[in-house]
Amino acid sequence: MSSSDQNPAPTPASGTGGTAPPPGRPTTVSSQAIDMGAQVMQPLKPVRQMKQHACSFALYAHDMRRQIEVHHFVSRLNQDVLQCAVYDSDKPSARLIGVEYIVSDAIFETLPPEEQRLWHSHAYEVKAGLWTDVGVPEMLQSSEMARMAKTYGKFWCTWQVDRGDRLPLGAPALMMSPQAVEPGRVRPELVRDRDQRCKVDSSACGLKAERVEMEEPEWINPNADYWRLHGKGFAVDVTEMKQHAPFP
Repeated sequence: MSSSDQNPAPTPASGTGGTAPPPGRPTTVSSQAIDMGAQVMQPLKPVRQMKQHACSFALYAHDMRRQIEVHHFVSRLNQDVLQCAVYDSDKPSARLIGVEYIVSDAIFETLPPEEQRLWHSHAYEVKAGLWTDVGVPEMLQSSEMARMAKTYGKFWCTWQVDRGDRLPLGAPALMMSPQAVEPGRVRPELVRDRDQRCKVDSSACGLKAERVEMEEPEWINPNADYWRLHGKGFAVDVTEMKQHAPFP
């Protein structure tokens, strides 16, 4: 199954809506006890490095009419590299739907062109008030947003909840960032719904106005946001696995 397969074959794991829970039995008391004990005894060091919760939107590279709200839980490897666990909401029952890696423009420029084509820019997403640290006053996050505007991301979606999948099905899908031109514009109703629930104002009088003076990148590498110049995106196809792989 490819990532561009919008209608997966009917299975017990496929549903008709994006909110249906995954198949499976209720969590038992013994499993809950193990989870609670492990939480106390284990350091969970990588998880505890997640310091930020950012909310934005993403579009499927192979079909940009499909757009979803995404919640990034961000850990910083260093000043130039971030890694994000991406969920479909910020609820306790949220589903882990993918991962995004974010690098500074300096690192992005060192990547080969064929790799750069898989990445997207963040300048418009930030300046338009779409990407925001939920609950953090703009005054406190302004410097972080200025840095974010000069970064690039590569986001793989592994669970296409918007088509009703109750489990991660098919190949990963490459995601793109919102842009100011069609078909990259986020649907206004998605933004309004997010803003209302998260108490965010991304309107022309809100975050967009506060960020209007934010310094923009001197240039955005044209290899990023590949669809803007070429009118097409990327989809992953899974082919039959070979019985023997070359070694080394």
